[in-house]
Amino acid sequence: MEFFSYMEKYDYEQLIFCQDKTSGLKAVIAIHDTTLGPALGGTRMWTYDTEEAAVEDALRLAKGMTYKNAAAGLNLGGGKTVIIGDPKTEKNEEMFRAFGRYIQGLHGRYITAEDVGTTVQDMDTIYQETNFVTGISPAFGSSGNPSPVTGYGIYRGMKAAAKEGFGTDSLEGKTVAVQGVGNVAYHLCKHLHEEGASLIVTDINQEAVKRAVDEFGATAVEPDDIYDVDCDIYAPCALGATINDDTIPRLKAKVIAGAANNQLKDASHGEVLYEKGIIYTPDYVINAGGVINVADELDGYNKERAMKKVETIYDNVSQVFEISRRDKISTNQAADRLAEERIERMRHSRSQFLQNEKHILKHRL
Repeated sequence: MEFFSYMEKYDYEQLIFCQDKTSGLKAVIAIHDTTLGPALGGTRMWTYDTEEAAVEDALRLAKGMTYKNAAAGLNLGGGKTVIIGDPKTEKNEEMFRAFGRYIQGLHGRYITAEDVGTTVQDMDTIYQETNFVTGISPAFGSSGNPSPVTGYGIYRGMKAAAKEGFGTDSLEGKTVAVQGVGNVAYHLCKHLHEEGASLIVTDINQEAVKRAVDEFGATAVEPDDIYDVDCDIYAPCALGATINDDTIPRLKAKVIAGAANNQLKDASHGEVLYEKGIIYTPDYVINAGGVINVADELDGYNKERAMKKVETIYDNVSQVFEISRRDKISTNQAADRLAEERIERMRHSRSQFLQNEKHILKHRL
């Protein structure tokens, strides 16, 4: 992979390689865009097949965070870190302390958080070396477990999608098929149950399924059967790429709204849903509750303020649908346009400001 060509093509700002021989740290920090503010994005630890695969993942995820943060209305850009290694066997304190020092050396251009393979405890270790980290323990003034907040954000976005699909945002009496009932989806189901929705659930974890059945009166089905059930809303909350050539013909839902990342196997599947009249809620817009929540830590965490910001996911989702109607494009394209238009407005504003400053300076001289 020709990294500079790739970075130039997709307008990346910076790619940083970090290593610490003593601890075994091998990390890649990718900063995609800081037009709206410093780059915020989590640190992922994974056993990549090759170093090139790790770099590609960091770049891909960083760009995704630019769009996610922009669409969420945050004054933050997009970045991401991947640490190469097995999170179960290769972690140590020295590794994350060393990584924290690298982050500190960026002087606030990049702010990290937990992600796949890293934990709150890992963020606490990083915090020993830098303040540019979120998702740390509540003892340090952080927000704690993000799942309840993320689940609430999905619920708010689902209500906006229901308004688009059914003419009302009430979920009472609606049947929602939830694929995956982990921590985030559990809280989503709780909100849906309290509003009077009927739930159909599936998960490879039978304990999670049993909890949803016992607490919310949900109907359980086998994992592969979730695509065929009669429902109003399909909520993918587990693996990505579940919306694909095989599953789309099986879906009976009018609305798709869920927590999973990368729900479309390919961007073209968004076009297919659009042509079929199925209301697809782009994942990085509806599942932004977690990043909105940790971003609030940068101002000194206030739960009430954070929850009010998470409620705006309803408005952000609605805006995506407005752009889709306005420009006659699929909703996944509309979400990208929402993010890109916001970034471009800020870029233009900054350019105008700099021109004015130069003009004033010229006349002073």
